[in-house]
Amino acid sequence: MSTASAALFTPSTTITVGVVLLTVIGIAYGGTFMLRVVSGKQGANDLQKSFFRAGHAHAGVLVILGLVTLLVMSAAGAGVWGQVIGIAVLCCALLIPGGFFFSVIGHDPKKPNAARSLIWIGFGVLAVAMLAGGILLIAVGASAA
Repeated sequence: MSTASAALFTPSTTITVGVVLLTVIGIAYGGTFMLRVVSGKQGANDLQKSFFRAGHAHAGVLVILGLVTLLVMSAAGAGVWGQVIGIAVLCCALLIPGGFFFSVIGHDPKKPNAARSLIWIGFGVLAVAMLAGGILLIAVGASAA
């Protein structure tokens, strides 16, 4: 291990990033599921297709955003609140896609079920995390200037 990486990232951040990288396998598997859906090999109605696409896209984007947030917070020395914010963004990578996928489970649903509330909960958590993260990074930068 290089001393530069040890100085930039805390051990807990490094472990969290390692775990998240392993979860990308699940997102990749979701990609193979999406290929089966769009090619017609996996039965799905139009509602399911659109929600599955949205869920898969949000999973990938939010994992990247969560990793970037967590690593920037750690590199900036934002402390435990920076870690909390980064992990909150990573939680959104479960909440929002989960809402898209679970809300259209079943045979030929006509409308999303109550699991769609996970989407709105995730967006709420994401908005709070981005607001808090932006403020925290500005404060950390200003105190170091």
